[in-house]
Amino acid sequence: MPFMKGPAPIRRTLKYLNAGRIHFREQVKVVTVNYLTHGAPGKGARDFVFWHLPQMQYKNPDVQILTLQNMTPTPFIRAWLESGEDVILDVDCKSKDEIFNQVLRILGKTEEKLAEEARQAEKRDNPANFGFGCPKHCMCEVPGQVPCPSIVKLPNEMRAKHRGRKHKDDPAGGYARLW
Repeated sequence: MPFMKGPAPIRRTLKYLNAGRIHFREQVKVVTVNYLTHGAPGKGARDFVFWHLPQMQYKNPDVQILTLQNMTPTPFIRAWLESGEDVILDVDCKSKDEIFNQVLRILGKTEEKLAEEARQAEKRDNPANFGFGCPKHCMCEVPGQVPCPSIVKLPNEMRAKHRGRKHKDDPAGGYARLW
């Protein structure tokens, strides 16, 4: 398989990308990672970019993530927020795990927030859910369904009290057809 070539091809598998834990908050719009391609101070940032950047890009498709190599003497991560402010994280001489925990703590969503969003998405994703606490209060709000009987009267053949009665428009004088 062509995608299984190169250093650590596991990084390009869907299982690995889904295992990422960094979900940026809604305020984060742009993230830049400045790191050095050589030397001991940038080793943790290099490893962080190598192992965690693909997962961050996969989990946050609406956030622009840039990497800048050898442009500054010390590695750092800068995030621009929706309000125009920026957050700078110092990652000099830190391991990839320390950087990961710092980014997760400062820019990431909490576990409680992720669990709440998962419950909300579950309710939204299933079109069969309607009623109190769901996006649609009545089945008649779903496109393609019969209008609400409180607004538009149903045809007689769809009403239970008219089942089995002779239909006045039927030339043969037969009974009304059930849907």
